[in-house]
Amino acid sequence: MTDDTLRSVRIERTSAGRYTATNVRGGELTFGSTGDADFTPVELLLAAIGGCTAIDADIATTRHAEPTGFTVTVTGDKVSDDLGQHMTNLAVSFQVTFPDGEAGDRARAILPRAVKTSHDRLCTVSRTVEIGTPVTSTVEN
Repeated sequence: MTDDTLRSVRIERTSAGRYTATNVRGGELTFGSTGDADFTPVELLLAAIGGCTAIDADIATTRHAEPTGFTVTVTGDKVSDDLGQHMTNLAVSFQVTFPDGEAGDRARAILPRAVKTSHDRLCTVSRTVEIGTPVTSTVEN
């Protein structure tokens, strides 16, 4: 792969059960496995799935009208079975409203197609989850 395709984050342990992920631009978020953690890794996965399509839909619709409300809910069941622990029944639900009028009508009409196009072609996160890709883990000395 090339520098144009490579994406990365660095994760550092900050305390017992708490971590900070940092991207190459310096953005940070905390997560962990403790009850007081901002997010768990599973919640980050759900946020990434919903966030990716939310961005695509927002870009497509706001060309016509600024939404008056924009909420995306992502749900799934965490299960443990013969395949190990994983998520099933992943679902993304959009609740978006636009102002009355011609511009709002155009944005409302575009929203379903924008969400479908994101899901089917554009959203790297949900496409990767649906297609599946091997993950390698190594320990470096």
